Amino acid sequence: MTISELAERSEATPYDRLEALGIVLPNAPSPIANFVTHVIEGKLLFLSGQGPTEAGGKLHTGKVGTDVAIADAYAHARLTGINLIAVMHAALGDLGRVRRVVKILGMVNAGPDFGDHPAVINGCSDLMNEVFGARGVHARSAVGFASLPNQITVEIEAIVAFD
Repeated sequence: MTISELAERSEATPYDRLEALGIVLPNAPSPIANFVTHVIEGKLLFLSGQGPTEAGGKLHTGKVGTDVAIADAYAHARLTGINLIAVMHAALGDLGRVRRVVKILGMVNAGPDFGDHPAVINGCSDLMNEVFGARGVHARSAVGFASLPNQITVEIEAIVAFD
């Protein structure tokens, strides 16, 4: 069964969709400074910014539009989305509790003339839609920055409603 067929099935869980995509969730990444990975307030889960960190710790770095291609940065945003989902799982205990991915803020470490930030952050947005179906459709901002921590290519944070 394809991921699009799974997405149409209401009984498919986010875990079913992750498996269909061949994604194994890593452990939730640890914060790199004096903050926590998430805060729960009421029925909202606020996820701190995550970056394109591989399970083994490798960071993807560079300036998008200068030394990093859009396709590579899209893949980095998708990886960052996987890390966000890992934090969701750690925070909620069950991704089935996600009622809606409400908002995503995507930040791109961009060269001065780069302007295709939305195409990069689509890597994360597309993943949220594939994993959560209609519950993954969200409001979003995609912006460029002169630099990001450790020169990572992207940093993404999210707000999630849950039951």
